[in-house]
Amino acid sequence: MQKIIAALALSGAAAYVAPVAPKATSSLAASKDEVIALAEANPDFLGKAIGFWDPLGALDSNFWGLGNEGTIGYLRHAEIKHGRVAMAAFLGYMAGATELVSGPHKILPYRGFEPGLTPPEQWDAIPLYGKLQILVIVGMLESYGEGAGFPESYTHYTKGGLPGFYPSIKGKGAGQITFDLYKPFPIFPEQSEAQKERGRRVEVNNGRAAMLGLMSLLSASAVPGSVPALSGIEGFPQYSGNVMIPFEGDFTLF
Repeated sequence: MQKIIAALALSGAAAYVAPVAPKATSSLAASKDEVIALAEANPDFLGKAIGFWDPLGALDSNFWGLGNEGTIGYLRHAEIKHGRVAMAAFLGYMAGATELVSGPHKILPYRGFEPGLTPPEQWDAIPLYGKLQILVIVGMLESYGEGAGFPESYTHYTKGGLPGFYPSIKGKGAGQITFDLYKPFPIFPEQSEAQKERGRRVEVNNGRAAMLGLMSLLSASAVPGSVPALSGIEGFPQYSGNVMIPFEGDFTLF
């Protein structure tokens, strides 16, 4: 099990690439023709076999009066963001399934910790105030990602900014944030424009794979045998709760 986890974890490492400073040009939000060209130029299997695929006609939409190009920028940014969250969640699920995280531990990571829990059960065991703290931190990061505190230097992705760009947050929060979200330490070499372009494609592809992978893990844990590729793994963590109700054990509105 641990060998499988290590192999899956290492396969997604190439997805984390440095963001590029945005430029205030409408081409970054991209027209439909540019998105089609981008999809068809994707060197992976899906890019070569399917190319551009938009069965719902999303690229012809106009969300909230943003206009067509603004909507495309929104959709591209949403895919990149969800891919990043899925990559982190996928690796987190892998780590949470190991004894390194699930315990037992001599020093409990939080009050009420129980050893041997599956990743979804570990979330259930976190006290409500701990969960709320996590949500507050995520909300802060989300607000900075939307340009809060950058009234002049930030160009929003629906107005010509680069989809997926996350501004520097070092020094924010009244000076309490001392590191950037990405590249907190200057240990990575600078990249050429060609390397950055390739990195962005890799990130999108790995994010798509991670979204599918994460849903397969959650499905297999909730409905045994629903994912044939995972059903043969002995001791695969099962979950009797509902992953779509994250506060099920804390409170209910119904």
